[in-house]
Amino acid sequence: MKAKKLETQGMAMEQGRSGDDTTDTAAAPDLEWLEGDVPRAQAFSDTYFSKAGGLEETRHVFLKGNGLPEGFSNRQTFTIAEFGFGTGLNFLATLASLKTVPVPPALTFLSFELYPMSRDQLERALRAFPELADLAASLVESWAPEPGWNRFEIEGAILMLGVGDARQLIRQLSLEEDTAKAERLRISSIDAWFLDGFSPARNPELWDENLLKSAAELTRSGGTLATYTAAGWVRRNLQSAGFTIEKVAGFAGKREMVVGRKN
Repeated sequence: MKAKKLETQGMAMEQGRSGDDTTDTAAAPDLEWLEGDVPRAQAFSDTYFSKAGGLEETRHVFLKGNGLPEGFSNRQTFTIAEFGFGTGLNFLATLASLKTVPVPPALTFLSFELYPMSRDQLERALRAFPELADLAASLVESWAPEPGWNRFEIEGAILMLGVGDARQLIRQLSLEEDTAKAERLRISSIDAWFLDGFSPARNPELWDENLLKSAAELTRSGGTLATYTAAGWVRRNLQSAGFTIEKVAGFAGKREMVVGRKN
C-alpha cells in the first residue's frame, strides 16, 4: 500500500511515520515461543495472549467488556484506543466484529506499542488464529512501523500506531475541538479503551495514574474501558483518573476483570 501523508495542525504524519523522533527503526521485542506458538516477551516475562485462547479472551474482555459489537450500531464513526498493540489481535478481532454490523461505522483504532514486533514475528504469532487469516494478511502486508506516529489503512479502518513510550506519545494528542493545542495530532474523542499492557506488576508504566488521567481527558463522557486485570492499585488509578469502575467475571477461570465508564 502506498504511503499516505496526513497533514495535521503543525504535524505531518505518513503511513509509516510521524513525529519528531530521529531514530529510524523501532526495536522489535526479544521473544520466546511457547507451546502452540504463543509469544512471550522476555523483557516483561509475560505472554502476549492467553494460552487458554487468545481470540476468545479478546472477545470476552475487550469487546464484550466495552459492549461491542452492539455499541457500533447507529454510529457513523467510532474511535477505540488501546495500550499495548502487541500482536494486533485486539485490532483484528475488532475488525471481524465490525463486519457483523449491518451498517458499520468508520473505525479509527489508536494504539501504543513500545516494542513493535517485526513482520516475521507478527506473521508467526497471528498464525494461531486461522479465523482471522485474511485480516491478518492485510495487516502483515502493510506492517512497517517506525518510531513516532504511524498511520495504516487496513480493511477500511484507520490504524494509528504510536511507537514509543506511551507517556510521551499521548502528550502529542489533542481532541479535534481543542483549538488551543493546534500543534498536536488531532483525534476524535475516544469511545472505548482496551487496556491491555503486560501485567501491572511487570509493566507498571502502562498503568500509571498520570497516563490514565491523560487517557480520560481524551475520552468522551460516557466512554467505556475494559481490562483483564483487577489489581487494586490499577482500580484506584482508574477511579482517580475519572472512571467509574466495576469488577465482573474474568476469562477462562480468572475470577475478576474490570470494566468502566467515564464520569
